[in-house]
Parts: sequence; structure tokens; C-alpha cells
Amino acid sequence: MNKPVLFEKMKSAVIEGNKHEAEFLAQNAVENKMELNEVIEKGYIPGIQKAGDLWESGEYFLPELISSAECMTSAMKILQPELEKAGLSTKSLGKVVIGTIEGDIHDIGKNLVASMLAANGFEITDLGANVKLEKFISKSQEINADFICLSSLLTTTMVGQKKLITMLKDKKLFGHIKVMVGGAPVNSQWARDIGADGYAENAMTAVSAAKKLI
Repeated sequence: MNKPVLFEKMKSAVIEGNKHEAEFLAQNAVENKMELNEVIEKGYIPGIQKAGDLWESGEYFLPELISSAECMTSAMKILQPELEKAGLSTKSLGKVVIGTIEGDIHDIGKNLVASMLAANGFEITDLGANVKLEKFISKSQEINADFICLSSLLTTTMVGQKKLITMLKDKKLFGHIKVMVGGAPVNSQWARDIGADGYAENAMTAVSAAKKLI
């Protein structure tokens, strides 16, 4: 199978949410000692980008987008260890620490944002749900993160987003670490009011917003 055909199959597997095919093609690429960065950039990334386009145009809904993101993640679990063995690495757009604020256990939206950011080239450290603000900051310092992404699904935890920005300012970290906020009760006005660097209404706008902040 020549490269253009293989890359098209990888793209289609992600678009169609065919996890088995995505994994099979990734393993095939490893076994045939293909240039894995090229495989990712020309095979899998175009697939997740197309899935995002279809979602934005209303042709795909949340389940389809989640399936595509899971396909991308599954393929990367096969490819990434091989890249590391070879001393190679995928091109990173930035390091992201993401989580849902303490007092809030909702994580479906946050998980999708994390998956889509990872699929589009960001390095993700997902702290999960019900995360203390201090943990966001300490982990960001530990890995030298570029972004903190804060999710709040409850109005009672939104104030934590504002508090984290204040804490970053007190530690002279604000500006060095960019803050993006999101969640059902959050909107662009709130993000501006608290001084956040970015706001995302959904997973695809999170990718666009993060890229603009690079």
C-alpha cells in the first residue's frame, strides 16, 4: 500500500470513528518502520481536523466527535511510545494543565476538550475533576506549562476561576502561564471580567482559542 492511500485510510478511520481500523493502521505503520511523525501529520491529524470541521458545520454531533477523538487517542497510544524509543517526538504546540475545579465533579466536557487539544498537537496533563487550585499551579510549575484550562460546570465553582488568576498574579506567574476558562455557566463576558486569556464554548473553539494564544 503506497503512502497516499495509507494516509487516506488513516484519515477516514478517524473521521468515521473506526477505532479498530485506526489502531490497525497505526500498528501497521510501526511494523513497516514508517516515518511516524509523517504518519501523524499526514494521516491522523487531517482526520481529526476534518471531524472538527464537520462538527462545526452541524453535520456531526457530540457522539461522532467523541468517537473521532477516541480514535486519534488510540492511534497515538501506539505511535507515541515508538517515537520515544527512537528518540523522536511529535511537534508540540504547548503544554496544557487541565481539570475541573474543586467542588465540581463534572468532567465529560473537560475530557473532550483535553482529547481534542491532544489530537491537535498539545501536550496534556489532565488533573481530573474536583481539583484544588493549588494543584493547578504546582503542576503547571512542575512541567513548565504554557496553559491552564479550568472547567466549571456549577455556578458555585466559577469563582474559583477568578481566584486562580489572582493566585497566579500574586506568584508573578500570570502572563507566563495563560489561563483559559470554560464550562456551561461560563461565557466570554465572565472571561473578560476575570482577566482570563481565553474562553472556549466547546472543544473545537478551545483548540482554536489555544492556537491563537501560542
